[in-house]
Amino acid sequence: MNKRSVGTGYEALAHQYIRDNGAVILETNYRNKSGEIDIIARDERYLCFIEVKYRSSDRFGGPEAAVNIAKQRKICRVSRYYLYKMGYETDTPVRYDVLSLDGEGSALTVKWLKNAFDYTE
Repeated sequence: MNKRSVGTGYEALAHQYIRDNGAVILETNYRNKSGEIDIIARDERYLCFIEVKYRSSDRFGGPEAAVNIAKQRKICRVSRYYLYKMGYETDTPVRYDVLSLDGEGSALTVKWLKNAFDYTE
């Protein structure tokens, strides 16, 4: 199985996990010229920009470790454009989350790290 099909399967699990935990998914794989955001969702009063990361082992660190400062900046740039394009007010409560999937099969663990990082330029 190639990486894209594996990633697609785990993103489907992430979508279901987010829905099961009460959030409403507004967009998936939102792209512009600056990059991509895996999931944009409404969780209570927050508009959430969610990065999904999967690792089959922790050999290179947990999934959330892959969301480094460069990735955070890219997500923030895309989110800023999304907010502008969709007409959100500047005081809209926004949150940057990471949904990590770690392990395989029955050993898979899912963690939704809410407010995983702050907006950064």
